[in-house]
Amino acid sequence: MTLGTDNAALAAPTPSVDAYLGVERSLNARRWQAVACDERLALAMSQRLGVPEVVGRVLAARNIGLDEAEGFLNPTLRDLLPDPFHLLDMDVAVERLVRAVTTGEIIGIFGDYDVDGATSSALLSRFFHAVGAQVLVHIPDRMIEGYGPNGPALLGLQARGAKVVVTVDCGVTAFEALDAAAAAGLDMIVVDHHEAESALPKAVAVVNPNRLDETSPHGQMAAVGVAFLLAVAVNKGLRDAGWYGGKRGPDLLQWLDIVALGTVCDVVPLVGVNRALVTQGLKVMAKRGNAGIAALADVCGVKEKPEAYHLGYILGPRVNAGGRVGQADLGTRLLSSDDAAESRQFAEQLDSYNKDRQEIEAQVLLDAIEQVEGRPDDGLPLVLAAGENWHPGVIGIIAGRLKERYNRPACVIALEGREGKGSGRSVPGIDLGGAIIAARQSGLLIKGGGHAMAAGFTVARDRLDELRRFLGERLAAQMAGPLVPLLELDGALDASGATLELIETLKQLGPFGSGNAEPRFVLLGARIIAPRVVGSGHVSCQLTGRAGGRLKAIAFRSADTDLGQALLSNDGTPMHLAGTLRMDSWQGNTSVQMFIEDGALVR
Repeated sequence: MTLGTDNAALAAPTPSVDAYLGVERSLNARRWQAVACDERLALAMSQRLGVPEVVGRVLAARNIGLDEAEGFLNPTLRDLLPDPFHLLDMDVAVERLVRAVTTGEIIGIFGDYDVDGATSSALLSRFFHAVGAQVLVHIPDRMIEGYGPNGPALLGLQARGAKVVVTVDCGVTAFEALDAAAAAGLDMIVVDHHEAESALPKAVAVVNPNRLDETSPHGQMAAVGVAFLLAVAVNKGLRDAGWYGGKRGPDLLQWLDIVALGTVCDVVPLVGVNRALVTQGLKVMAKRGNAGIAALADVCGVKEKPEAYHLGYILGPRVNAGGRVGQADLGTRLLSSDDAAESRQFAEQLDSYNKDRQEIEAQVLLDAIEQVEGRPDDGLPLVLAAGENWHPGVIGIIAGRLKERYNRPACVIALEGREGKGSGRSVPGIDLGGAIIAARQSGLLIKGGGHAMAAGFTVARDRLDELRRFLGERLAAQMAGPLVPLLELDGALDASGATLELIETLKQLGPFGSGNAEPRFVLLGARIIAPRVVGSGHVSCQLTGRAGGRLKAIAFRSADTDLGQALLSNDGTPMHLAGTLRMDSWQGNTSVQMFIEDGALVR
């Protein structure tokens, strides 16, 4: 399996990887596998689209058909944005919100405290302000209020004048809170994307592509994508009602940068409409029209044209930081601001909160690892750790770290008093959200919900062992065999073939993220030069290949892993290294850097 040589950047020798692909255990306990590719289809793609062979190869390996390829490379909202009214209850939600706008009612927005919730809240706040409505926004405090709508907050919005409240990125299982709102005469509209149950909460409308009675093919949308569809639909309703008096009304496309940020950060698959929203949103973001996003980029030192990577790993964590360890509504306020000075202040505060989050996270992670590795293996396909004084704002991140470290679904619980707040992350093919919902329905949890890959819950302290067994057995029933994660490789390279030209070529396949992974390559027989620990446990080094050339590389959070130790203690013995390639800009110079994900010792 070698890359084609129609592009000069790929002409370096690339020996076959068949000799070691398929090994059952790499340094990170993964099985390496070449991505299957129809060679004839790849060649046909390349010829029809006029793209390099490597692009055709990756398209074919992603199961993109010949007729779909053009749309994949150039996704447009004109072709991919669905009619918002195909969603159940959208017509009811639009009717109620159009009435609120045209009669001057105050509209409340209740959003989650993560990036998806912050972007959804900011998007709807901007839209309703643009059409002349009065808006109140409430983002719950994670420590005091917890996740999702709560009765006191909803009634507080009503006391401040709201007649109708839209929940975004939450609400589909908030039965008690919405019962209280309905009893008080408050009209509720739920805009969510999390897994629903057969029963729905009391609301004027529940707009959610993942309702059990929904036939929408767009269940993979983030909440901010669903909120954007709501804005499109309400905009049409207002136009039909004559609200704009023959004028165009607001340009909704100006807010696609916000939609892109929430979509990438919620790690939904970047396919179909999500791909179009992010592709177009990145173009909007590059124009720096949103004062908050521009200020955050400046604070973070992001000067290059934004890509999905910047959203997911640089901007997103900072927007999240307010909800995790600081001021819950700060991310929404940043994204809603048009004042440059105010935005700069918000951005600097979020950056500071993010540093606090990193320090807290590092200590909790050490405690969690010590707990997990000090407990006898019970044979269940679940990692569960619980601790006193663990900050609830970082437990979701820690669950993700444990999932990556042990290749199993992981739940982390912050205990306080008689209860614990928990967060979970899963691996592909294991539905953790469904198991959490089942645990709540069985009475094991006080509350809980989520989707296949992530979940949140509250549990009584004295039921932790029961919960561990219940979830472990439930997840084990979903497994067909041992959990050995695959690391799929798109091709082999020598260090001299990892060029800027290759990266520019591969950019045609972006944006990359969940559902459209960055092309991953293996450097064969690479030699490690000057390995060292940098930052928070990252391993940096230089790589050379059999045909010469030198390449910068880094393996994140690996210093205490088998991979990191193999790099740091390398005595000159060649290693096969797998990872992705990215441009690295520093002090005006641009070069190629490899992000090492895994390694294997040369046999």
